[in-house]
Amino acid sequence: MATELRCPDSMLCHNQQVNSSSTQNPEPQQSGDLIPAHAGGNSDSAAKLTLLSGHANSSVPAEWDSQVSGGATLNSENNGGTGNYDAPASDSLLGDCEISRQIGAQLKLLPMNDQIRELQTIIRDKTASRGDFMFSADRLIRLVVEEGLNQLPYKECMVTTPTGYKYEGVKFEKGNCGVSIMRSGEAMEQGLRDCCRSIRIGKILIQSDEETQRAKVYYAKFPPDIYRRKVLLMYPILSTGNTVIEAVKVLIEHGVQPSVIILLSLFSTPHGAKSIIQEFPEITILTTEVHPVAPTHFGQKYFGTD
Repeated sequence: MATELRCPDSMLCHNQQVNSSSTQNPEPQQSGDLIPAHAGGNSDSAAKLTLLSGHANSSVPAEWDSQVSGGATLNSENNGGTGNYDAPASDSLLGDCEISRQIGAQLKLLPMNDQIRELQTIIRDKTASRGDFMFSADRLIRLVVEEGLNQLPYKECMVTTPTGYKYEGVKFEKGNCGVSIMRSGEAMEQGLRDCCRSIRIGKILIQSDEETQRAKVYYAKFPPDIYRRKVLLMYPILSTGNTVIEAVKVLIEHGVQPSVIILLSLFSTPHGAKSIIQEFPEITILTTEVHPVAPTHFGQKYFGTD
């Protein structure tokens, strides 16, 4: 069950340059144009989602067994390859029960159905056209965003219908914002705006330093009162988890508590999700699938740079 988050709404966005480093080998990023965060403000609401461990699929080719143990790391979009193939995750293969035990209830998965499974299949298919890929990715993003909003708090309200009937309903509580981790996280921004037209969205750019190979935050832009907001952190592919860990550290430096952060992703490896939860036990991760192999070509194919 997601933590209930309550914060007041607030004001405008500002630019801030951040230069820090800690985590080695971040999740791959590609820098894009830095788009100003958008003003607005929205209200959202709380619901409950159960962990469906059946999403965790540990069937991978046997020849990858030796590659998915211990400290191996992934460098998906910056690995110099074509980006057309999935990369084995840096973790031993975990069964469903083991994933539930090690990662815990903070990892939440969308209820699986054939529609979601087909979208996942198209996204993973290297022969899929870019048009089909983007269409399927946008649909899956929308489903994740909708469920992410369902984790936020609502409050009861009374409205009057055109016939004069009094209807007891609910509405979002104000004080939410989105933060995308550039570049692939920007693919999820439109899905969030489609659901929350005026929501404010901040950005973080994290890349690997060419000399030290350590994660380095090159750019961060948030609403100035982000410390009072609930944050939907957007990053579609979790392989090692290092980029997200670094991004959460930056949010904490700006006064954001991990308990008010909901990480929205499409695919996660067991190692990536476990690393994030171990570092920040109060954060909530929402994804569609936990699998040892992550579709790390996502950012390149979505933005047409594969």
